[in-house]
Amino acid sequence: MENPTPQKGRLKVFIGYAAGVGKTYRMLDEGHDLEEKGVDVVVGYFEPHARPDTIARARGLEMVSRREIEYRGTSFYEMDTEAILRRRPQVCLVDELAHTNVPGSERAKRWEDVLLLLEAGIDVITTMNIQHLESLTDQVWQITGIQVRETVPDWVMKQAEEIVMVDLPPLALIHRLERGVVYTPEKAAFALQNFFKESNLVALREMALRQAAHEVDIRQTDALPKKSATSPAVRDDAIRVDQGVERFLVHVTNQPSTALLIRRAWRVADYLQAECFAVYVQRPAEDRSRKEAVEKHLKFARDLHIETRVLEGEDAAESLVQFARAQRVTHIFMTRPPSRLWRRLLTQDLIHRVVRLANEMRVTIVAERLPQ
Repeated sequence: MENPTPQKGRLKVFIGYAAGVGKTYRMLDEGHDLEEKGVDVVVGYFEPHARPDTIARARGLEMVSRREIEYRGTSFYEMDTEAILRRRPQVCLVDELAHTNVPGSERAKRWEDVLLLLEAGIDVITTMNIQHLESLTDQVWQITGIQVRETVPDWVMKQAEEIVMVDLPPLALIHRLERGVVYTPEKAAFALQNFFKESNLVALREMALRQAAHEVDIRQTDALPKKSATSPAVRDDAIRVDQGVERFLVHVTNQPSTALLIRRAWRVADYLQAECFAVYVQRPAEDRSRKEAVEKHLKFARDLHIETRVLEGEDAAESLVQFARAQRVTHIFMTRPPSRLWRRLLTQDLIHRVVRLANEMRVTIVAERLPQ
């Protein structure tokens, strides 16, 4: 008799707006609470950052030994996902969800390891900071001037059954830094002059609070009882209208600012729970570098679970608007490149034609902004 497929594990995420607010401590705290209730808990990965209170809180919890990987003559330690799968605990605690694994690991990102644990039926409790959410990286760059490289796709976050924001007022976090609780004194002094400026922390905290509220709204909506489509009290046309009030289209180009455009449109569509398309109009005899840049943007859109289309046509504006009209799109997002006068003029001509042809739709032009 074949073993039944295990029920997928549940994901819980502790989010914060900066290092030092207490995410890892809360995760370990929950591990102890579950263990006291008789739940089989292990620590799959834990990053102490030399913080005495966090290290003390980890004592007493079973630790799965980390895996040593040598890269360019140096040893690194990563979570041993295969060892956790063999151990098969009920719950696994995994710190720093956005972490990039060292080259030579089976998977590139820690969130990919977490997905594997969930598929095996293991519940996972993890931590991350809001600036590592993929769709927010542009906003974080504009606020702080720092471009976040390690990101978690939004669709991974949406798999979480529970999201808990670990909050700490910015001034309290700054005082922790000054006391050496978060980093060593030398590193703390540097951090206070850069990322941990009070203005940055206030903006990031507000962003985290908004995101947490949004995630709560989504889960409350999903938990509401669904009306049956066969019920005589619910008309088919009413259901269709409710599901298609807003539809978004992102015009994909080979410009780097297209990634910002995709994130912006996706976040608006996500808040409204609307459909979103990423569309590229391909012209004959395109050079290879253009195709590669476009495909990179299309792949990014697909990673966000946006439906992508490649159209063919000599007239990009007409092809774009015809597709939008056929799909009942209500809102088109386009980008305006900031450099090279000839490119700007060419794009503005395309934008003007789309605005003129799509007179029944909203057209939003997003310009790439420099950080504050």
